Amino acid sequence: MTDSANPGSLAGIRVLEFGDQKGEYCGLALAGLGAEVIRIEPPAGAASRRMGPFVDDVPGPDRSLHFWAHNRGKKSVVLDLDDPADVARFAELAGDADVVLDAGDIDHLEERGLGSDALRSRYPKLIYARITPFGDTGPWRRWKASDLVHLALGGPVMNCGYDPDPAGRYDLPPIAPQLGHTYAIGGEQMAFTIVAALMRRATTGEGQYLSCALHEAVAKNTEGDLMSWACLRTPFNRQTCRHSAPAVSVHRSVFASKDGRYTLASTRNAKLLKPFIEEHGIGAHDVSDGSDEKEQDSRVLPGMEGGAARNMDAVEHTVRRYLHEDVPWRQAQEAGLMWVPVRKPHENAYDEHWLQRGTYAEVEHPELGRSLRYPVSKWVSTGTGWAAGRRAPRLDEDREPVLTTRPRTRIREVPRPGADQLSVHGRPFPLQGVRILDFTWMLASAGATRFLASLGAEVIKVEWHKNLDPRRGGAPVGGREARERAVAPVPSRWPADLGGPVGAQYNNKNPGKRGISLNVKHPEGLALAKRLVAQSTVVSEGFSPGVMESWGLGYDVLRDIKPDIIYAKQSGMGTKGIYGRFRTIGPIAQAFAGTSEMSGLPDPFPPAGWGYSYLDWFGAYSFALAILSALYHHQQTGQGQAIDASQCEVGLFMTAVPTLDFQVNGREWQRAGNRSPYGTAAPEGIYRCAGTDRWIAITCETEDEWVALAKEAGHPEWLEQPEFATLEARGRHRAALDKLIGAWTSERDAFALMEQLQTAGVPAGTAQTAEDRVEHDPQLAALDWLTELDATDFGRWPVAAPSVKLSDTPQYAGGPVDAGAPTYGEHNHDVYGRLLGLSADEVDELAADGII
Repeated sequence: MTDSANPGSLAGIRVLEFGDQKGEYCGLALAGLGAEVIRIEPPAGAASRRMGPFVDDVPGPDRSLHFWAHNRGKKSVVLDLDDPADVARFAELAGDADVVLDAGDIDHLEERGLGSDALRSRYPKLIYARITPFGDTGPWRRWKASDLVHLALGGPVMNCGYDPDPAGRYDLPPIAPQLGHTYAIGGEQMAFTIVAALMRRATTGEGQYLSCALHEAVAKNTEGDLMSWACLRTPFNRQTCRHSAPAVSVHRSVFASKDGRYTLASTRNAKLLKPFIEEHGIGAHDVSDGSDEKEQDSRVLPGMEGGAARNMDAVEHTVRRYLHEDVPWRQAQEAGLMWVPVRKPHENAYDEHWLQRGTYAEVEHPELGRSLRYPVSKWVSTGTGWAAGRRAPRLDEDREPVLTTRPRTRIREVPRPGADQLSVHGRPFPLQGVRILDFTWMLASAGATRFLASLGAEVIKVEWHKNLDPRRGGAPVGGREARERAVAPVPSRWPADLGGPVGAQYNNKNPGKRGISLNVKHPEGLALAKRLVAQSTVVSEGFSPGVMESWGLGYDVLRDIKPDIIYAKQSGMGTKGIYGRFRTIGPIAQAFAGTSEMSGLPDPFPPAGWGYSYLDWFGAYSFALAILSALYHHQQTGQGQAIDASQCEVGLFMTAVPTLDFQVNGREWQRAGNRSPYGTAAPEGIYRCAGTDRWIAITCETEDEWVALAKEAGHPEWLEQPEFATLEARGRHRAALDKLIGAWTSERDAFALMEQLQTAGVPAGTAQTAEDRVEHDPQLAALDWLTELDATDFGRWPVAAPSVKLSDTPQYAGGPVDAGAPTYGEHNHDVYGRLLGLSADEVDELAADGII
């Protein structure tokens, strides 16, 4: 396969990437969007060149499949930044770059005169984007971390894992997502913020400084627990391969086939389940509509109502009669049931759906004499394309052409007429004059426009009372005052009825937006929608494929109204391809993408899967990037486009390494608990501490870290034992090593132990709950990670602040409206009056007639 015929939206942009694994995912995304990304490496090569797996399991700087997966499409130049001549070369390259992406050790570039202040004073147009473990300030600024430590401290691990025993005790550790999950979280958010900064620079000619603390980004990335604690004082509990929740439910989500593979299957919606089971199962079953259930599951989503725990028996009896490849999940989807296989990460590379969408591409590897298949695209677009690029560069491969290239033609500047709109910070937003008519809902799509609102776009959320955005629960009885007094969980007003309350979850997913009601199925309502389209930059939606078209608002219609409109839609599988009508939510997308299978203890344990919906937030990040890249292209060319995004596709990018390992080494992914099956760190794991369900993550990647750990443990004799004498030996004796470490940590307070180890230079982090993060984390507090906003009929509550800080055009969670999420139709008079010139009486009449 070749690159898309359409240019990348960032074609002509040059990025200088420096540092380690922290920045690779972000650089990969920018390269995929068409930017020229130049990886500056030390003489020994980037540390990730020494990360497995390797071709034929033989290490070498040009044999790392990890490096291949995360550096496709980039260039490599070696510079020794301890050499003044190479320091000068770096500065010269920065002067000809648009973006410096700094993911190096804290202050490494500053100490060599190459930090943000120094370079931006010389090159005012430069955007300097920095990714650090803990941020630019705060008490943990110089702490050490790993992917595992970040996932523990940030909260994901305490949402992921296995059911407790019958007594309610967690007899197994929480389970971390795998393979650089942290760096994908930060990389996605930094990538779309860089594009926003490029848009701002195009109108002013000025660059700025961007900073992302991975700890902050990860701490906001969990789905339900954060706002549940902040607004209801309700803790969440992890449960096997399903959402963490206030209570561990009796419902199962995954069912084993006769050959030991798993299918994720909804047991709800009895009207659809019963005839399906009768046709594909082993006879009639007593399928319940849920009315006889004494215990209701705490999480009921649209399309999943009307279920019962005993329906699991019918599903289990059905699935276990099949071999995995024969489970009738496609037929279930066609019957309206949300069933999908829990795929291994490499399996999607051979699925016709993704091949039709161009999600995967063949990339030539001349040294191997063959091509390899990579995930290269997260969405399909009519205007701009994804660049597969060449295979990852060999060390210093591009030195001569990069260092001898003459200065480039700069991207044209397009000054925007009119005064800037200022945020509450008294500074301009990075996005000016962008209006989004927003039909998104839930998290994966609505979360994207949340980020655009925080960047300054006017986002008009469109709802109709017969199909409300469902995540409105979580408004405490008694309001903020009751929450502040509480010493136990506060009851919630749930479910929300028409018009409110806003609720904690909905508020965190929709702050900064305006809200209108509109019945587009009414002829006059459709006419109003079209008038709003004519005054919008973007129309966004998150419905199943075909819904907007059925309303008369498909792309062809929108383009006739406004030729340069950007139409952005996101569904679970995407519209193009053979699965376009299949139904998904975050957990379904994750199981299908292969990420659920990647987390968990080794067989015979089942996958631990998704304790929070990885691909809901990831879908939101990726959809925001899709819209922003289209906005940048529109700014540069005046052209609109249609975007067909898929929540599942962003998950496929996280499976690139095991997909390459399968192709090159014939090895299928095998779960390895809380360590990477490819990693060499030892010890590495999550270990029990004193107290109820308290744990600590520890990663020792170097000999110095291991020596420091042994000394802090008061066991210097560990250093003398032959089985622990070298990193390789410790890797061979992990079980014995983990037993020693666990016996020591089990008697220690997790937080005191974390401080002790970090002081000694050992990466360690307590597995924090939402309570820990909200109430006690000094680093998050120093970073102002939550923003207090007023929401009508809800009150003043915290929401997650944007994770990337911009020096000159700071983001603001309250957006242009300086408020939390809107109530149903809250801004009808404002929007219809200001944009369409309707009087208050006319708006009231439309409401009385059931049009708005």
